[in-house]
Amino acid sequence: MEINSEGIEMMGQRGQVQDQLFYAFNLDRLVPTDHLLRRIDRFLDLGGLRRHLAPFYSHTGRPRLIRSF
Repeated sequence: MEINSEGIEMMGQRGQVQDQLFYAFNLDRLVPTDHLLRRIDRFLDLGGLRRHLAPFYSHTGRPRLIRSF
């Protein structure tokens, strides 16, 4: 038996390193506070566009991310 990085016994051996399938990130940390898009977002209302595109989003699975700065 092999012990993985979490300390759990595994049957067999891992042939190759598998990249992380999902990861978390914080969009606020990636977009600088003085970025042009943050200033535009204060004056631009995309509510109508979101309602227009709503039928094209899946009703199952992962929810869409609607981010407001």
